[in-house]
Amino acid sequence: MDQTGRDDAPASPDETPPPAPPGLLDDIGRLGRAFRKLFGAQLTLLTAELGLARAAVHWLLIAGLTATVAAVGLGLTLLGLTGWLLAQWFGSWAWALAALSLVELLFLAGAMLLFRRCMHWMTLPATRGEWNAMMHEVMHRPDPPGDIRREDVP
Repeated sequence: MDQTGRDDAPASPDETPPPAPPGLLDDIGRLGRAFRKLFGAQLTLLTAELGLARAAVHWLLIAGLTATVAAVGLGLTLLGLTGWLLAQWFGSWAWALAALSLVELLFLAGAMLLFRRCMHWMTLPATRGEWNAMMHEVMHRPDPPGDIRREDVP
């Protein structure tokens, strides 16, 4: 006890009490700050990545449109060149256009057969069950809140 009558006061002004050992609450507080720092950095990184992805979507759409326009232009140019070469070979534009139409008709028939084959693959027993399960899930999924249903619309 010192002159002021306090038991917890240091005996002399030069002597400081030893620091108290960290308690459980201090450890939990430090752990919380560490998690906040770690996940704060992750959240900042995620926000930056989402911003880049959002900007990339616009550029991807522009690039896709540009590629489509270029592909259509190239296809028309190649068809015109093929027609001109066929006209030179046959000596007649009528025969060249008829041959070119026949080639295009064969390509169309091939695409239709491929489409039918893909539709057939979807009806095979292994995929039919998956398809039915997916359709059942979509039809029986609860509507998200705030969604307007058909019966709500007059």
